[in-house]
Amino acid sequence: MFKLPKGFKPSKISEEALRVEKNYIIQQNDYLKLDVYSNKGEKLIDPNPELSNLTNQNTMVKEQPNYLVDLQGVVKFPMIGEIKLEGLTLRQAEEIIQKEYQKYFKEPFTLITYANKRVIVLGAPGGQVIPLVNQNISLVEVLGLAKGIDNLGKAQNIRVLRKEQVFLIDLSTIDGYRSGNMLIEPGDIVYVEPIRRPVSEAFKDYAGIVGLAVSIYALIIVTKQ
Repeated sequence: MFKLPKGFKPSKISEEALRVEKNYIIQQNDYLKLDVYSNKGEKLIDPNPELSNLTNQNTMVKEQPNYLVDLQGVVKFPMIGEIKLEGLTLRQAEEIIQKEYQKYFKEPFTLITYANKRVIVLGAPGGQVIPLVNQNISLVEVLGLAKGIDNLGKAQNIRVLRKEQVFLIDLSTIDGYRSGNMLIEPGDIVYVEPIRRPVSEAFKDYAGIVGLAVSIYALIIVTKQ
């Protein structure tokens, strides 16, 4: 799987991809989760939650669905309508939406998170889809969420596919970890090449044929007797 052609030169891991953290930029087809609170978010740190539970006046938007960023980069929110958010960071989007809700609520406090960002892990760890809950997550963290690399995986041959780029990473040594523990982006595919065992794999492939031949041979012997 994901065999590389002869003479292929992998993409070089830039310093930015390796160490420089960055804020996520909102893109088309993102799903955003929005929470809005009054009084500068008082409910989030309310020292007397029993009182707020009785009045239930602080939270203005509760259990809201996810909101799609359409192909024009526009999101439609309750009350404030359509707003173009594509190309903005989550923090910038919060500031814009917060100003819009000021028309309706007293000192609103907004929180925006993405809800559909993920990474695909294939190969030795098995096929897994890892949700991304942080804006900056490293390759090692993704592999940890995928239950790591066991004895069936080649830690020295890990491939990260990002659109048209392919990065080859060796995590079998400390130096390889330092130079290859890159930041993972949403939509990346991480492939850990499994260790090949020709004898056992061949036995699995031909186990049915071997079993059938043994059964026929045993039947012939029984018939002759």
